[in-house]
Parts: sequence; C-alpha cells; structure tokens
Amino acid sequence: MKRLLLTAMTVLLFSVSTAWAGPLEDGAAAHKRGDYAEALRIIQPLATQGNAQAQYLLGGMYFGGQGVPQDNTQGVAWVRKAAEQGYAQAQLHLGIMYADGKGVPQDKAQGAAWVRKAAEKGNAEAQSNLGYMYFGGKGVPQDNTQGVAWIRKAAEQGRVQAQFVLGSTYLEGKRVPRDVAQAAMWARKAAEQGYAKAQNLLGVMYFGGMGVPQDMAQGVVWVRKAVEQGDAQGQFILGGLYRSGKGVPQDMAQAVAWLSKAAEQDYAEAQLLLGRMYFGGEGVPKEMAQAYMWVNLAASKGLKYAVKDRNILDNKLTPSQIEEGLRLTREWIATHPKTPVYEIIRLRNSLE
Repeated sequence: MKRLLLTAMTVLLFSVSTAWAGPLEDGAAAHKRGDYAEALRIIQPLATQGNAQAQYLLGGMYFGGQGVPQDNTQGVAWVRKAAEQGYAQAQLHLGIMYADGKGVPQDKAQGAAWVRKAAEKGNAEAQSNLGYMYFGGKGVPQDNTQGVAWIRKAAEQGRVQAQFVLGSTYLEGKRVPRDVAQAAMWARKAAEQGYAKAQNLLGVMYFGGMGVPQDMAQGVVWVRKAVEQGDAQGQFILGGLYRSGKGVPQDMAQAVAWLSKAAEQDYAEAQLLLGRMYFGGEGVPKEMAQAYMWVNLAASKGLKYAVKDRNILDNKLTPSQIEEGLRLTREWIATHPKTPVYEIIRLRNSLE
C-alpha cells in the first residue's frame, strides 16, 4: 500500500507527450527527439510571452539541463509561473516539489495545497497523490475516507495505479471496511490494463477465492501475465507454486529457476526462499555459502523471517561457511549496482 510521491525533476522530463498546439507542438517534438537547442529556440519565447505549457516544459528543461545549464531555481520559477496560471500539470508537480523538498524548501502543507488545485481540475495523477497524502497525513490531516475518495476519482478515470491501490485497500480492510467484491473489481480493472502488480493481486485472489470463485488455474493465468512482463513478485509467486505443486505440477527445477529470477531482481522474499532451498537441498545441491548469501541479502532489507533465519545460520554453519557466504554477498552487491545503499549498509559484514 505504500506509494512514494514522484519527484518533480523526474516527472517533468517525461511529461512532454501532451498534445501541444502550433509552434509549441514543434518545440515538444524537438525536445522528444533530443534536439534541445531547437526545442529551446521555440519554447523559450513562448514561455516568455506567458504560454503556461511552454513555461512548464521550460522548467523541466532547466531541471534536466537540457539545452540550458542545469538550474533548479530557474526550473521552479518557470513551473511556478505555469502553476499560477492554473495549468494543472504544473500545479501537481509544484506540489510534489514542495512535498518532497526538491528544488524548494520542504513544505508539505504547500505541497498538498498545490496538488489539491490540480486534483480539483480533474487531473487523475493529482487525485491519486492527494489520496496518498490523506492516507499518510502529509500536509493534510490524516483521513482515510478522504484518501479513498480521491483515489477513487482517479481510478474512475482509468488511472491504473489508483485502481490497484483501491483494490488492495478494500482487500486489506484497514482504511475501509473489507470488501472483497470491490477489491476484485478494481484489481481486475487494473489487471486488464496490463498492470503487473494488479495481475499478481488478482491471481492471489483466485487462489484464495477472495471476491472471485476459487480457481487455481485462473490464478496461475494472471500471475503468468505479470511474469511475462518480468515482474519479480510474479516470478516469486510462480516459483512458490512450482515448489508446492499448487496450481501447477510440482517441479523443483522450475521453482529454483523462477525464484532465482526474482532473487536476481533483489526481491527479498525470493532471496529468503531460495536461501532455504540451498540450505535444504531442494531442487539444488546443498550449498551452505549460497544459502547464507541469499538469506543475508534478504535480511539486509529488514525482512523479519530472514533476520531470524540468518541468526539460525550463524549458529549452525561453520566460520568458513559464513565467511564464504559473506564473500559471495559482497560479490553479488558489486555486480548489482541498483542495490540501494541503505541495504548495503545494513549488511552485517563490512564492505571495506
């Protein structure tokens, strides 16, 4: 259910696909093909003349240093000009900047105020973000009812992430009364749009008969759709199914293969289960150093059961097996640069 607000500097640079009119369309096209000098030649005069869409795009160019020196102050100034003219996308991203403290001093109340302006204009992304703000009490009083109401507005416009969150919220039953029929409806809408997280959720709902008739085969169908997109959670679920023989014939080799794919994407639950399989020799030879590496990686993310398993391994393995497991951990991290720094820091073994 967690949803991090996107930083405006990232979002702005990918928000040039709007249908622009006239010269601005030419400027947006030049920007899209990477001809920033031409884009600037067209867009800057329009922005200076007060065109809100041009101001918004010029702000994004300053954030990214595209055709101009990188300058967050100028970026904020141009986005603000567009926002003050009522341009919803600019209002949304100015709000996100204030909420995240990116380019401006952090001010969550200002952030929520600007996001609300865009949400009230019907901007679905803003409606979603305002809902998340209400869930977390970020710049607004914490209010689950308001959160669900705004996310529903976005979901009804077809925003797939909002549909998924709404489905998860109804299934979880913490922010609203649990309603598995509503959960299944919204999960299906997002899943049918190809959203991998929703496909996994709908698959799991079929496995448990939650809001839909229990049907393992249908559940597998939906999980496989997520797997076809390379989704780590789907790979983990499919690996677990092959390990247990539920919904598919039991096949330890397939289980190891799918769990390995998810583990290589740094999916903690898959790393833990793969470690347990190496420890027990399920589908792979017993290999204590490999077991320790995978459990250690999962534990480094704070996964409770992984921390418990690592403590058990500390008492069961020999010092040389643990040292080899730590060496493999260091090597894995070195070859997976996307591993967040905080995860590396949390590893028991020093990386020095």
